[in-house]
Amino acid sequence: MKIDLRLPILFGVLAVLTGLIALTFEAPYVTMSQWGYRGTGMAVVYNDKAIKASEVANLVPAAQDKVEKSGKKAREVYENVQVLGDLDENEFNRLMAAITEWVSPEQGCSYCHNEEGFAHDKMYQKVVARSMLKMTQDINANWTSHVKATGVTCYTCHRGNNVPANIWFNNEPGGSMAGVIPPKTIGQNTPVKSVAYSSLPYDYGTSFLENDAQIRVNSETALPGGNQTSLMRTEHTYGLMMHMSSSLGVNCTYCHNTRNISQRENNPPQWANAWHGIRMVRTMNTGYLNPLKPVYPATRLGALGDAPKLNCATCHNGAYKPLNGTSMIPDYPELAPATATKVSYLPLKTN
Repeated sequence: MKIDLRLPILFGVLAVLTGLIALTFEAPYVTMSQWGYRGTGMAVVYNDKAIKASEVANLVPAAQDKVEKSGKKAREVYENVQVLGDLDENEFNRLMAAITEWVSPEQGCSYCHNEEGFAHDKMYQKVVARSMLKMTQDINANWTSHVKATGVTCYTCHRGNNVPANIWFNNEPGGSMAGVIPPKTIGQNTPVKSVAYSSLPYDYGTSFLENDAQIRVNSETALPGGNQTSLMRTEHTYGLMMHMSSSLGVNCTYCHNTRNISQRENNPPQWANAWHGIRMVRTMNTGYLNPLKPVYPATRLGALGDAPKLNCATCHNGAYKPLNGTSMIPDYPELAPATATKVSYLPLKTN
């Protein structure tokens, strides 16, 4: 007697698929915090498990031990110190030890420096690090509208990695969705983390974090003739919003008033902070990171040959305040000078 196994196999496959789908559900252990006026529905929803994981991921490393000043400036002792030359020699070495811990704990000094001569600029990592030091000082001195007094350090982005975990490239995902929909044609329908695994356009960064595309898509008139925004542009904006939400671990009401999301005046203060943050990231990408393209080897460039760039997740790493709001600047004030070179936003042709 021949037994037909097709039906049991089908049920088995369905059971496995059901189990895999169930694993994607978040446990319903959430905390709601009132964020706006009562009755407006403004509440920030937190996943308790995600909060605990975020706290661990955003711990600040112990600071390097303080040192006594030697009385000599770094540029008087070492050759080719272009950014931190005014630091005391001992303070300079202390900061170098900290940067090594933050960026290359396994490779040590040799990750950026040629062992035949530390003054040489033969290694691209050293040239990049020099530019990143300038960028860090620029942010801390000129972008307090976003980072406030908390500031940033190399650790804010790197977290012990040579390359920060959260960077992006133009049109990065590529490929196709199960061979059915070619996302390179329409730039979406690819389940990627940058848009919370939704079907939204994933290359919003090129439009908003590199170029100065219009983010606002709400019509301010009663008739449709007053709004010339396309559905695709709206989806790009929503992709950016999803990115910001997942990067900070918050929902829409963290920055927006549910009564009228597009109205600036009644939004929480975080809306203005995010407004400055978008422009800060855009300026850092065009003023510091894109110009490094000729410095990087091909292995560090994206599929389209572009340099790696920042986004909100690069610093925030899932926390509404990077490193849970802990400032490392009191331990490393040299990274937050009172004044620093300020680069302007360098507009590029929108792709």
